[in-house]
Amino acid sequence: MLAYALRRFCLIIPTLLGILTVNFFLIQMAPGGPVEQFIARLEGGGDVFMERAGAGAADAGIGGAQAGFADQGYSGAQGLPEETLQVIRRMYGFDKPILVRYVDMLGDFLTFRLGDSLFRAGSVVDLIREALPVSITLGVWSTLIIYMVSIPLGIARAVRRGTVFDAVSGFAVVVAGAVPGFLFAVLLIVLFAGGSYFKIFPLRGLHSPDYELMSFWMQTLDYLHHITLPVIAMSIGGFAGLTLLTRNAFLDELSKQYVETARAKGLTERAVLYGHVFRNAMLIIISGLPSTFVRMFFAGSLLIETIFSLNGLGLLGFEAAMQRDYPVMFASLYVFTLIGLFCSVLGDLSMMLIDPRIDFSDRSRT
Repeated sequence: MLAYALRRFCLIIPTLLGILTVNFFLIQMAPGGPVEQFIARLEGGGDVFMERAGAGAADAGIGGAQAGFADQGYSGAQGLPEETLQVIRRMYGFDKPILVRYVDMLGDFLTFRLGDSLFRAGSVVDLIREALPVSITLGVWSTLIIYMVSIPLGIARAVRRGTVFDAVSGFAVVVAGAVPGFLFAVLLIVLFAGGSYFKIFPLRGLHSPDYELMSFWMQTLDYLHHITLPVIAMSIGGFAGLTLLTRNAFLDELSKQYVETARAKGLTERAVLYGHVFRNAMLIIISGLPSTFVRMFFAGSLLIETIFSLNGLGLLGFEAAMQRDYPVMFASLYVFTLIGLFCSVLGDLSMMLIDPRIDFSDRSRT
């Protein structure tokens, strides 16, 4: 098992390299890059962008460029002078060939030097450090709640197949899964965050302004108080699929011959269910844990983060893609891919721990 784990972790490197390579060249060849974005904003005449252009030009080492930006301005009929365009390209590193930029990116990622945001104040590392706690909070808690509710409910539905409980609970989770998460989030705000009825939960952020002055237990309660609505909104849509998967997996195992043999030996239904069926039925459920976590961690959090004013990785990556903020885009992809690959390896290792009969290492040698 240890040898297999080492091989899988080593395979993360070429997989990560392939994903970054494909996305780098696709994004670089797409129109409307950061240079074009900056030129469009500069043409708008905003003072902030003029100041940013002057500072960037000074960093690029071009004497007198800052004054040139301020003096030249923009004329819609004439466009920007070629000298100004060269300064902007150098400021964003687009004066180098694409292969040089690619090698520089790999070298920076190897040493975790993620650079600075093109359109935000601060480094990419600082932006990700600020956004990561939000995404971890939403992803981890939502995944835990989904599994803690769906697995027992799916087992109960399998054991009580065809009963009123099975029908009613199945209908309830299907209805919950049919409601979009963002719509449910708006409903929660209206009902419980001071929208129209009760003001029980806060509307934004992960903690109160005086969080640092609180005791440890008060900080914990304040944290849970703030994340309740976002986590519920993210979790509500995940019950249906996992509950149905658990129910079907247990029903499939309960119909097999070894279950009848165990019952014939005089074992109780509880002993059969949790001593024999549970381990086999959980394999397919555990195998889906990495994809569930990654989906909740990234894809499912964007609208929830926006509605509850939470600055997480989902919102950060989306805004970076809209602005063509390449350093933030590639750094977000880098973090997303690393977490996803590690979760995939951990999912396989969990399956081997649950059922020692599974040996991926033998399969990898064939």
